[in-house]
Amino acid sequence: MVFYIFSFALVFSALSAVSAVLAALISRVHSPQGHFVDVTGGRLHLVELGAAQRPGDPAIVLIHGASANLEDMRIALGDHLAPQGRVILIDRPGRGWSERVGGKDAASPTQQAASVREALDTICVRRAILVGHSWGGALALAFALDYPDRTAGLVLLAPTTHPWRGGISWYYSLATTPVVGPLFAHALAAPLGLMLINTAGSAAFLPQSGPPDYVTRSASALVLRPSAFLANARDVAELKSNLIAMSPRYETIAAPVVILTGDRDEAVSPDVHARALAKAVPQARLEVLPGVGHMPHHARPERVADAVREVMQSVKSPADQVTDS
Repeated sequence: MVFYIFSFALVFSALSAVSAVLAALISRVHSPQGHFVDVTGGRLHLVELGAAQRPGDPAIVLIHGASANLEDMRIALGDHLAPQGRVILIDRPGRGWSERVGGKDAASPTQQAASVREALDTICVRRAILVGHSWGGALALAFALDYPDRTAGLVLLAPTTHPWRGGISWYYSLATTPVVGPLFAHALAAPLGLMLINTAGSAAFLPQSGPPDYVTRSASALVLRPSAFLANARDVAELKSNLIAMSPRYETIAAPVVILTGDRDEAVSPDVHARALAKAVPQARLEVLPGVGHMPHHARPERVADAVREVMQSVKSPADQVTDS
């Protein structure tokens, strides 16, 4: 027995050392590209593009999904949205280069929305159009529910909005298992993940193909660092229970909402999520994109930009209101 324990400890130590080296290399290759903003409990990493067209115009805030960071949204939408106004891209807490703020509730879309609101306060953004993809759609909805006066509108891309039947992928379950999860994250997530990352990245885009060099350009490997891997898994593992609490409140959202989802999305069911949300939110408009999978912002970026423009035009800025009066 002692021999087996010693052997396990030796192998774990070796794998942990390799993983630590890989995590350091990943961090060096994909260094922060924006700036940091202090919030309660730590700081968030932001990138800013474009500029407000008129005083009082809402900013456009891009919120990425699970297993991603702000670079995914910048690749797809940065060039399309920057001409429309001030664009803020945010690494969600514990993802990319943002710290894991929020304590025991860090995986809650509501808590993450509170951290985003703090960051927007710091950079003097009073109102925002939130563009949320997948898990980021839940955060955008939480923001609209808790800060209606700060929400000019929502554009939701293949959003996760309601509890679903079934479970989650095995690696999320494994990573959130006590003791075993941290051991896996610190010993195997980086070496195993780097071997599979290109295949997993391609699968996320089906039936489309991803952009050239997507894994490198999107800094996807940042999620393989132990702390980010565990944060990502916890976000996904706790999402269903958080949506059970949030979803009965959707009917109170008064801001304009555009929902874009693909009819070939195999990751987030359009029926369970997008269509159900469209029925629940009075000001929601649903558009189902034919032949599109789980990444509509990459497959149809022009359509997303049009949706943002549509919401922007439907919202009167404070400057307009003063002029009208």
